[in-house]
Amino acid sequence: MRILRTDESRFRALPDFPYTPRYVEVGTDTPLRLHYVDHGTTNAAPVVMLHGEHGWSYLYRHMIPLVADAGLRVLAPDLIGFGKSDKPEDQQDYSFERHLDWLERWLLALDLSNVTLVCQNRTSLLALALVMRQPDRFSRIIAANAVVPREGDNPPATSIWRMFARYSPWFPVPQLIQLGTTRPLTREERNAYDAPFPSDRYKAGARSFAGTLGQPHKELNRQRLWRFLEGWQKPFITCFSDSDPGTRGGHRPLQRKVPGALGQPHITLSGGHFLQEDAAESFARVIINACRPSLAA
Repeated sequence: MRILRTDESRFRALPDFPYTPRYVEVGTDTPLRLHYVDHGTTNAAPVVMLHGEHGWSYLYRHMIPLVADAGLRVLAPDLIGFGKSDKPEDQQDYSFERHLDWLERWLLALDLSNVTLVCQNRTSLLALALVMRQPDRFSRIIAANAVVPREGDNPPATSIWRMFARYSPWFPVPQLIQLGTTRPLTREERNAYDAPFPSDRYKAGARSFAGTLGQPHKELNRQRLWRFLEGWQKPFITCFSDSDPGTRGGHRPLQRKVPGALGQPHITLSGGHFLQEDAAESFARVIINACRPSLAA
């Protein structure tokens, strides 16, 4: 496995991202470094914010200080292949199981417990698989524009997107982020989303992600995931947007099927696919309100 590491100079002077880089070694046979943001009081209740496709921890830059200032500890990891984390060069080096293993090693290395999990779009499959493996470490889940398909769901657009991501000679990450927002990103913000990728060689993880998430490991088929969710009693809150056709209506089965969703303050916010960009303050308020029991403890 050939590993690429984006030079730190690419991340200098990013707008609204003053956080000290932190790393955990998550590889086994091959040394592999996973980057994360850790902001707030160390012994406070942790909130793990997991980015979606294309993005990295920079996606949460406007939310991190708001949630930390409320008295919580915010942790925002970069998945392997994204952000400041190491990047295997071959698309074949990525799989659902490997992403899950890497993320679990990070969670265990930091010995996190009483975690509020914030997950985004199709990465919610990976996040929920992590909760399945370590259910006692999580106290609540906040699913933002989450895509949790049922067995047999395979929209044609998903297959087209997988083929484009894998084979297209042009894979413009900043433009893909912009397509998922309702507000125009500044040039500096677009550059920040492009910073992890000096060349296409660094994009194997980003390109493979759609296919990786569409082919979970055998231990996590969709039927088993839904059985797990249908037994989840802890708080489960959906936070969807009003202008994202790709995830429209995805909150309904989650609210109906997950016991922990009953009576929760589900909300629809104004924005596109990436609520972190379009509705950062409102989204942060959802997290803070959900975590009030932890703040009072």
